[in-house]
Amino acid sequence: MTTRTDPLTLEVVELIGSVVARYHEEYDRAAAEHSLTGAQARVLGLLSLEPLPMRKIALRLKCEPSNVTGIIDRLETRELVERRPDPSDRRIKLAAATEKGRRTARELRDALDFAREPLAGLSDAERTVLRDLLRRMLGEAD
Repeated sequence: MTTRTDPLTLEVVELIGSVVARYHEEYDRAAAEHSLTGAQARVLGLLSLEPLPMRKIALRLKCEPSNVTGIIDRLETRELVERRPDPSDRRIKLAAATEKGRRTARELRDALDFAREPLAGLSDAERTVLRDLLRRMLGEAD
């Protein structure tokens, strides 16, 4: 892998950092409106898509499983998530968003105008190129 330090690459890296920072600021602000921490909101967002075992949540968030247990405990107290047995391996517990949790996650996503508004100004072809480039950067290219 070649490391690039040319001005264009450095500018792109700075822009990506700015996008990430603004995304987290807006996400944390939206989470606070629901009396959630940013981490709780991110877990709820993941679980609104599919039930997951704690270990997989920790991997996706790049944190310790013990941290995830505490987050799940707090979300469960608020009836936003529930624990249930994994149908394929009953020794494993899955965390799953409740209907209230899915609704809250949807409201959180709907509150994120920062990226949606500028993306609306791009054509379908431009958004497709951007998506494909981001996937490539993440190593998820087809």
